[in-house]
Amino acid sequence: MTITKEKKQELIKNYSRKAADVGSPEVQIAVLTERINHLTQHLMKNKKDYSTRRGLLGLVSRRRGLLDYLREVNPDKYLELLGRLNIRK
Repeated sequence: MTITKEKKQELIKNYSRKAADVGSPEVQIAVLTERINHLTQHLMKNKKDYSTRRGLLGLVSRRRGLLDYLREVNPDKYLELLGRLNIRK
């Protein structure tokens, strides 16, 4: 239940600040969002998979922390990222 290497490289290319950037908040949030969306689809089919649900909640919490950080550091980038990733505020 992970994303493919090609999909991750595409996300890094689309959201990175510079060429070799893989650790910026924008890239991390984009990768976490992809994983969250994938797990959400899985849980719609497998409602009793509680261990995956627990992992999903951890990913959502980690993404929330990164979003809070980005909002404090760069509010314009935060709003742009919310729009690009279709994340509810």
